[in-house]
Amino acid sequence: MKIMLLVSSMNAGGAERVAATLANAWVKQGHNVVLVPCFSTGSGHSFYSLHSEVQVKWLAEDLPRQQWLGRISKPLVLRKRIRTEQPDVIVSFLTNVNVTTLMATKGIDIPVIVCERTHPVISKNIGGFLKLLRKKLYPRADAVMLQTEEAARAFARVLPGLKHVAVIPNPLPEGIEQLITCNGLCTVSGRKTLAAMGRFVSAKQFDLLIDVFATVSHDYPDWDLCIWGDGPERAALADKVKKLGCSQRITLPGKTTEPWEKLSHAHAFVMTSRVEGFPNVLLEAMALGLPSISFDCPSGPAELTQQGTTGLLVQLNNKLELEKAIRRFLCDDDFRCSMGARGKQSVWSRYQLETVLQQWDELFGQVGVPVSGKME
Repeated sequence: MKIMLLVSSMNAGGAERVAATLANAWVKQGHNVVLVPCFSTGSGHSFYSLHSEVQVKWLAEDLPRQQWLGRISKPLVLRKRIRTEQPDVIVSFLTNVNVTTLMATKGIDIPVIVCERTHPVISKNIGGFLKLLRKKLYPRADAVMLQTEEAARAFARVLPGLKHVAVIPNPLPEGIEQLITCNGLCTVSGRKTLAAMGRFVSAKQFDLLIDVFATVSHDYPDWDLCIWGDGPERAALADKVKKLGCSQRITLPGKTTEPWEKLSHAHAFVMTSRVEGFPNVLLEAMALGLPSISFDCPSGPAELTQQGTTGLLVQLNNKLELEKAIRRFLCDDDFRCSMGARGKQSVWSRYQLETVLQQWDELFGQVGVPVSGKME
């Protein structure tokens, strides 16, 4: 089977990581995979490692040099690329790419699966015009795929008339199993780290996390908070840490190319996002065995933690409840260790790559694409 996978870019993002994971896995299964970054400038490079047999075709190479002309002609250029490649199925990630893909494939008899990577109702990542195009064009798609049941239900309400709405979660990435370690999660002596990770933007609410940890830090002198990431709010967050007098206890070491390695050295994980599409970092932290706390934001944490039974689920934006959850982890080694073990077992039973690939096979069959050419 020939799969054309369309993405916005191959930069360091959650959607790009999933695209790389799927592309590599499909190639290893014996499929022909063409990966097309549609909104990158120039030829670029992939932040994530790609199998040598994944064919990367940068759409920017075919676009006119004038920026304004390139934007206008993008659907036509993509249409030409699709006719040249003649895939058996097209899988598109992210709203801007999805809309462009559906414009480009009008009248072409190739099944199209468009994938939303953020919560489509609550997320503010797209403007009004793009929302209008999404409402008009998504009914053309053979399937609309979301990552959580909650997001799928919400999406079906606001966009009636869709042919098929599917739910497939993100898979655990290849290689993370090599880093699974308890890393002394139950150790009662020595310094311990509460970790967080993500882009430094308002939706992640790291400022709120810093406030809460500063409040509890005096009662737990053997614990530190480390927030990995970077973004436009870095200076403001660093200034907050300094003003609170917590520079020795709260660190912001920056973005890392080895997120699992960094997380594997922590002793607990916390996520304070206001909204998520599907929180890869929470999934990966739990897979590593880290006992995890998360706001019950839309969407993903409730499903990942099985309604708070395999990780602590805190009412959204409730600082007092977040403080109580953090205190419970910081003061109770046995509880923390038990929660980490339950979380790890739970996500590995549900989000292994093989399990998610099987769900993709089922979706391909539902849109009329026989899954053939796989190696046994």
